[in-house]
Amino acid sequence: MPSLLIIDDEKSIRSTLREILEYEKFEISEAKDGEEGLKMVLENNFDVVLCDIKMPKMDGIEVLEKAMEAGVDTPFIMISAHGTIENAVEATKKGAYDFVPKPPDLNRLLITIRNAMDKGNLVTETKVLKKKISKTFDIIGESTPIQLIHKTIDKVAPTEARVFVTGPNGSGKELVARWLHAKSNRANGPFVEVNCAAIPAELIESELFGHEKGAFTSAIKQRIGKFEQANEGTLFLDEIGDMSLAAQAKVLRALQENKITRVGGEKDIKVNVRIIAATNKDIQEEIKQNRFREDLYHRLAVIVIQVPSLKDRKDDIPLLVEHFLEQIADEYGSPKKNMESKAMDYLQQQAWTGNIRELKNVVERLVIMSDKKITLDDAKLYVKN
Repeated sequence: MPSLLIIDDEKSIRSTLREILEYEKFEISEAKDGEEGLKMVLENNFDVVLCDIKMPKMDGIEVLEKAMEAGVDTPFIMISAHGTIENAVEATKKGAYDFVPKPPDLNRLLITIRNAMDKGNLVTETKVLKKKISKTFDIIGESTPIQLIHKTIDKVAPTEARVFVTGPNGSGKELVARWLHAKSNRANGPFVEVNCAAIPAELIESELFGHEKGAFTSAIKQRIGKFEQANEGTLFLDEIGDMSLAAQAKVLRALQENKITRVGGEKDIKVNVRIIAATNKDIQEEIKQNRFREDLYHRLAVIVIQVPSLKDRKDDIPLLVEHFLEQIADEYGSPKKNMESKAMDYLQQQAWTGNIRELKNVVERLVIMSDKKITLDDAKLYVKN
């Protein structure tokens, strides 16, 4: 049964609304003034709050403001006999879902309450989804290198500095990029990822900068490139060490001038993008061999973050394994399996040439193939290096 709080200093209004809404199968609570109402909002999880604006002690706008400051997600519907456009605008600006004048039209009020509940459910679902996503992209570990990465991200993320992430395959470079974006001032903007190693050299420019219709044989319509897609957000150029020198030159121009030109086009397009680049290659060696432009590297590497291989942070393996066991249980909708300490010790002794990606695959294999508990025998049987 949906729960609804009525905050109003007029007893007759509270009684009338209670009678109507209880008939509509709502569980009703009442508060006779703003102070009492705010206390109840902060102590309970209501589906909707109906709040009068003009009240003694604390008016409805103040109740709304304080509830929003406390992080309350419950939708507020403001009601008032002093229904003016100014009241409505002020209430919605402060975070109210809607504004209903007194005496309320009951059909409109019921529709507004239902819509507010739908929005509240959507907000809750979105928060749960974001929490799941953020948990998926957690950087797990307490080793010194991982603590340093966390500190660096916290310092660098709020700035506009470009970041160059290095480290072996499977070590978590993408996670670093995602957290830099999530903790940045661009967090509400897009995060666009390009795997430079997976795109043929002849298509990388079209992928990054887009193309105009007719620019080449298969260009049957205009295409928006990744730079434009990432406007006001973050562009993650993964495995940039595999990018052709021709594409590197165009990326360098885009960074210098904050504008791009689509393939086959003549018009300059302004872009506002933060670049995070990553590679598993020895970039200094690539520069020496003239396979990577030194001027582009210096444009990209304002901050350099080195992600360690798993063999350099073996103390983190138990934490990673526990994280993966929980994650896999959530994905499969099954109880979390536990691992014997001897099996965990065995995992810590392995080389893990595929780093965290390989470890996760092995943990998933163990979950599938083992019985209720993952034993040392399971580990010896199913861990293949």
